[in-house]
Amino acid sequence: MGGIFGVVSVGDCAKTLFYGTDYHSHLGTEHGGMAILGSQGFYKTVHNISQVQFKSRFIDDYKKMEGFSGIGAIDDETPQPLIFRSRFGVYAVAAVGLIHNKNKLVNELLLDGANFGERAGGDINNAEIVSYLINRGDNIVDGIASMRGAIEGSICALILTEEGIYAARDKFGRFPLAIGRNRTQQDKSYVIATEASSFENLDYDLVKFLGPGEIVLVTPDGAKTMKPEGTDKKICSFLWIYTGYPSSTYEEISVERTRERCGMLLAKRDNIEADLVSGVPDSGVGHAIGYAMGSGIPYRRALVKYTPGYGRSYMPPTQEIRDLVATMKLCAVREVINGNRVIICDDSIVRGTQLKNLTIKKLWDNGAKEIHVRPACPPLMYPCIYTSSTRTTGELACRKAIRALEGQEIENPGEYLDPHSDKYAQMIEWIRRDINVTSLKYLAIEDMIEAIGLPADQLCLHCWLGS
Repeated sequence: MGGIFGVVSVGDCAKTLFYGTDYHSHLGTEHGGMAILGSQGFYKTVHNISQVQFKSRFIDDYKKMEGFSGIGAIDDETPQPLIFRSRFGVYAVAAVGLIHNKNKLVNELLLDGANFGERAGGDINNAEIVSYLINRGDNIVDGIASMRGAIEGSICALILTEEGIYAARDKFGRFPLAIGRNRTQQDKSYVIATEASSFENLDYDLVKFLGPGEIVLVTPDGAKTMKPEGTDKKICSFLWIYTGYPSSTYEEISVERTRERCGMLLAKRDNIEADLVSGVPDSGVGHAIGYAMGSGIPYRRALVKYTPGYGRSYMPPTQEIRDLVATMKLCAVREVINGNRVIICDDSIVRGTQLKNLTIKKLWDNGAKEIHVRPACPPLMYPCIYTSSTRTTGELACRKAIRALEGQEIENPGEYLDPHSDKYAQMIEWIRRDINVTSLKYLAIEDMIEAIGLPADQLCLHCWLGS
């Protein structure tokens, strides 16, 4: 997914920028960077973080940085922030999300005279595309608005200028941006972040979440709305189910409490007899705790995470790396598992390969008597078109099941979307056999919506419904 963080201050902001950006490390595994503006102008540092944590990679860099405002990014898509000299002056850009129509936009911009920098792999940096689109406007605010209109997908952006930081949430608010104010009177500063949970330990209080499509200019004097929020809202449901950090809130709804409610609703519709409930660390833990609360079955740690340094196995770009991360980071506790009937809660089943070959295998190998899998969201049917999570329909576990049952690819899953249909039951049974577990039952989509607590028409449900 990726995350961005910005700070504006009357004093030096380097330390806040460093730690604030680091608090977004759970949102990406490939690239990290910071750009700062001080008396000597703009300075940036960008590194690959696929083999090392952000904090370790940037600790020496940040100690050399000094400035009164800055932006940082963690992203799997592109190395950023980038600095540009433009018709609006010099500015730095950090932009996270997915540009679904990238090739079309690049071709249009090339015809307009744009020149894109070389990048390993031949891809174009999203921040470059965003910058060129902004520069087509009459001013920065107009350019940001027209940029979002041109992009199919979803982009949240921070633009660091000498005026302050322009913060722009994507037009349907699929992903969050929040503003925080320093809680001490001595330090007059504001921060902007994907994750409002980054504020607490940095001594900032949440002021507001930007609305969908809202653009604000943030300075040490506060946040000024340059373009008001729109009326249409489609917030990514996966923020609460998987992506968000447990201490995070979005739209003032707690991630951890939502996960507990998912687990409780899973238990409410279940009748499995078991000896313990466990969660796949980290995001499955909250769901499992909720299941234990709702069922009365004790929560125990059958699986533990060795170190946060391995990151999230869902995000790395290749299956080989995803499998390696999943293998190394999870350790089974044999004394908890052996001879017991285990209910295992996970946030979702995406591709199914890690769950089957690694997590489930570890439980069987350590003496589990039965394994009952309870994913805390409905079956994923469509790849995300708004961020870099799943990219193809064919890699999804449910689509592999449908392909096997139908003997061919089908574009519209039809009855497979209906949890009351025979085809849905056949799909779930195919996945159950494939991942080799005693039983498999998904959370119903109406229960997921209830657990989040927002109206369905304000949530993005594309991954499950395709719309």
